[in-house]
Amino acid sequence: MSTAPPIPSTDMADIQALPARMIAAWAAHDTDAFADLFAPDGTLILPGVYRKGRDQIREFMAAGYAGPYRGTRVTGTPIDVKVLGEGAVAVLTEGGVLAPGETELSDKAAIRASWILVKREGRWQLAVYQNCPRD
Repeated sequence: MSTAPPIPSTDMADIQALPARMIAAWAAHDTDAFADLFAPDGTLILPGVYRKGRDQIREFMAAGYAGPYRGTRVTGTPIDVKVLGEGAVAVLTEGGVLAPGETELSDKAAIRASWILVKREGRWQLAVYQNCPRD
């Protein structure tokens, strides 16, 4: 069984920074920045939600920021990075959505997420993002 080559440290820093980029895009309610985290054919899967491609993801987030996500923030911290092959990694995070005025994540809002990242066009992009309740 062959093993994947190690990820260069500069790539690892970019990989581990992706959750922070999502947090910043969400805080600004910037649908373009959020959608740009994904590969052109990337997939967003949330409980009851399946969106494929940047356009569908952008539209979903625009509706969310205008509705149930208005004024919210997200948190997310990498807890594991697994090399899947050359140019592909899985990142596992814990975090969740903070309601307006909240400073701490409730157990009910806490999630675990799987991020499948691919290196395309010279940068790491989300091929698949999926989350579920932590508990």
